[in-house]
Amino acid sequence: MSSHHPALRLGQRRTVDGRTDLGPFELPTHDLLTHAVIVGSTGSGKTGLVTVMIEEALGAGVPVLVVDVKGDLPNLALAFPSLDPALVTPWIEPARGDVDGIADPPVVDEAIARHVRELAAWSLGEAELASYVARSFVRIVTPGTRAGEELHLLSALERPSPRWQSDPDSARAALAGAISLVLRLAGREGDPARSREHAFLSVLAERRVARGDAAPLEALVLEILDPPIASVGALEVDQFLGARQRAELAADLNTLIASPTLASWRRGGDLDVARWMEPVDGRTPATIVSVAHLDESERALALGVILEEVLSWVRTLPGTSRLRALVVMDEVYGLVPPHPSSPPTKRPIVSLFKQARAYGVGCVLATQNPMDLDYRALSNAGTWMLGRLPTDADRQRVMDALGEDKKKSTLSNIVKKLGPRWFVARDAKGSDVALLHPRWAMSLLRGPMTPREIRLACELGAQGG
Repeated sequence: MSSHHPALRLGQRRTVDGRTDLGPFELPTHDLLTHAVIVGSTGSGKTGLVTVMIEEALGAGVPVLVVDVKGDLPNLALAFPSLDPALVTPWIEPARGDVDGIADPPVVDEAIARHVRELAAWSLGEAELASYVARSFVRIVTPGTRAGEELHLLSALERPSPRWQSDPDSARAALAGAISLVLRLAGREGDPARSREHAFLSVLAERRVARGDAAPLEALVLEILDPPIASVGALEVDQFLGARQRAELAADLNTLIASPTLASWRRGGDLDVARWMEPVDGRTPATIVSVAHLDESERALALGVILEEVLSWVRTLPGTSRLRALVVMDEVYGLVPPHPSSPPTKRPIVSLFKQARAYGVGCVLATQNPMDLDYRALSNAGTWMLGRLPTDADRQRVMDALGEDKKKSTLSNIVKKLGPRWFVARDAKGSDVALLHPRWAMSLLRGPMTPREIRLACELGAQGG
């Protein structure tokens, strides 16, 4: 494998009949430029495979942005330079009935011994662990809570940005995303193409932010009531949006300003994907945006803004044939559903699948709900990894997406019978089909992490940084 396109060593490769070992399963990084879709029912090992893929990308020097919906992927912060019990103990599940809730030494020793044994089967030891930890950096961003790094979801609106001078198109796209979020939270139409309120707020806000000022909601509410402009487009302000309509909009936004939910989304660091992708002290970053603590509607709104910002960042990049970054979305239920559903997350995800390749950015989508994916939107995916799918409906949906005749396809029968941690890996053209048994993850996989556990991981600095 050439150094120009390093490979991700994901595990073991076998023939689809399972009888012949074909050696290490190596996925060239540039294969991910055409994106990947991973499906598998609960217990298939899907999240483990996603974790290994992220670890391998970081090891290859590829920065990763992770969208975490279930709370599993903050486990990436649980990789340690050594398996010293002092480091590992807080993350080992105690025995049932343990009074103090802290795993006792025999339980810890057994867990460490298993981790060592499983890693050794893949020729990974403490030297490899130490090297991985030294070269990677994991941050956990938690919009709406102080568990990890807080995130100001409206920073493009409410904080000055030098992007208005360096890249006004990108800055304008970020501003549009923030205004869409505000309007949707207020229960109004947030689509820039259809909403007069969006156009009006955009004009008011851009007057401020383009000259280097902030456009806080409190100031915009006053300007809605007493506009500092005479017209919007070719129409006078009162013709474009009457005084009564403006008063109703101002009242709705004022109610929103008083909302505790919005207050929690107006704290923390700027929404700056470019910064997330930059090395940290020479270490390759993985930024995990965890929204497991949000309800379904809040999740869609928050991720809609974040993914629009990802898309804006991608469009600022020069073209390349190398994988420069990876965007991973685990458990995308509800984020990119079939037509006619169109949550705020769908447009940016579909656009990333269509456009990101040219800019060197690959996308990986994983789900245990195959029925929920818009496969037409994901038709550009070049790599498919299929874990066990026990139901006929799930298998039929995936076979349709791959252009397979379920009645004639041996692939459907293989997927039905797969055991845990086995996947059928297939390129979109069907020319390369094999079984993949993912390697053991270097990170401790303890299952979904609560906000308290995320806070503890950040405080302890599990990766030493």
